[in-house]
Amino acid sequence: MQELVALDATAQAELVQSRQIKPRELVEAAIERVERLNPKLNAVVTPMFDEAIEAVEASVPKGPFQGVPFLLKDLTAEYAGVRFTEGSQFLGDYVPAEDDEIVTRFKRAGFIAVGKTNTPEFGLLPTTEPHRFGATRNPWDTERSPGGSSGGSASAVAARLVPLAHANDGGGSIRTPSSCCGLFGLKPTRARNPLGPKYGDQISGLVAQHVLTRSVRDSAAVLDAISGPAIGDPYWAPPNERPFLEEVGADPGKFKIAFTTQTPTDASVHEDCARAVRDAVELCSSLGHEVEEFIPEVGLEPDALTQAFTLLFAADAANLIDDWSRQLNRKPEEEHFEPLTWAAADLGRSFNSGQYLRALQDLQFSARRVQMSLSPYDLFLTPTLAEPPPELGSFEMEGNPLYGWLRAAVMIPFVVLANYSGQPAASVPLHWNDDGLPIGVQFTARFGEEATIFRLASQLEEARPWAERLPRVCA
Repeated sequence: MQELVALDATAQAELVQSRQIKPRELVEAAIERVERLNPKLNAVVTPMFDEAIEAVEASVPKGPFQGVPFLLKDLTAEYAGVRFTEGSQFLGDYVPAEDDEIVTRFKRAGFIAVGKTNTPEFGLLPTTEPHRFGATRNPWDTERSPGGSSGGSASAVAARLVPLAHANDGGGSIRTPSSCCGLFGLKPTRARNPLGPKYGDQISGLVAQHVLTRSVRDSAAVLDAISGPAIGDPYWAPPNERPFLEEVGADPGKFKIAFTTQTPTDASVHEDCARAVRDAVELCSSLGHEVEEFIPEVGLEPDALTQAFTLLFAADAANLIDDWSRQLNRKPEEEHFEPLTWAAADLGRSFNSGQYLRALQDLQFSARRVQMSLSPYDLFLTPTLAEPPPELGSFEMEGNPLYGWLRAAVMIPFVVLANYSGQPAASVPLHWNDDGLPIGVQFTARFGEEATIFRLASQLEEARPWAERLPRVCA
């Protein structure tokens, strides 16, 4: 069982398929790891141990990950019969009656959910410190944040509680915790994975669903298993030419890669993050790729870019409160929510519909400018974040409920681009700083071209393996 901890999901599935191990053994081992280490990390907020044993005793679908244990983020992934909170007191112990489409696809692939992971309230911050459940801790340094909003999932995967976990990303929420926890985290192309049945899209297309993994091949294989349009989707991503898993290990040829360490918002960049990019430039060059410094045209002034993105997220906060009030038939009061959430919703209600559409128009204009200026390049390399994993507690300031968003703007200026452009982007764990903290670098590809990321990332993984690096808290 100790040897199992080092295996990725693909390897664990192969053991099941070759009958070297039973699904129940995998699940019970994962449950033991969660019970033993979660008190140190607070990554799992809703255990699903009974449900997992019941599922594995039933007829587990013979998908590519038959019997492999994993965790669901407690946000935009409703699982019938299991408490769903989105990190908010307001939802109480709400229990959905049906699975979200993404959950249905995880089950069809053979995954067994052993729990739900911690998330900031409604996923509104790049750290995971909800008032309802308390802070999730980074296994590399438990005084630091694992990032957010998929911080519970990232902490659990990095600590080897499970080989992979569900995550989603509306403003860097897959890539931010990947960088903070030393994982591979791909945000797929817009609409590659479904958001139904409740949502056609979220925040006008900013949100994407996928997983956090330790290996590139797991990310590719899961994307093969769960991607594709669902009935009623308003649009969908361009179909891939062949299975994504076939791109892993394929000869990437010679890519043309642009890089920069300059943020589109003029925010400063920590030297550790700039050093990680320079290191990645040297590695890519040594592998035969053409790498050159280039600053893409953003098309908007830094303040206008920040304001447009903030407006969309504030509108979403207002919508989330109103929508859950409607679903639960419960009147929302200020004391039901964290100060940032309530203040963000108030801000969202202060805008009119014309301002919302103009903000969306500005972001779409910027996305076109960026993609046009980067069109000669196969990939765009930047830091994932502008700083190392932040200390817990650094996103709150007494007297300013929106301070967390001001703090976030300093931390995540690089990741938001791919959310409003819809491009696929991945944080790759190639660098650790002198304090032993992981520092991710981000590769963004053209719209619909996850294959390019998988080819390069698997080459980088082979050249500089990262999976054997172990955090201080580890199973």
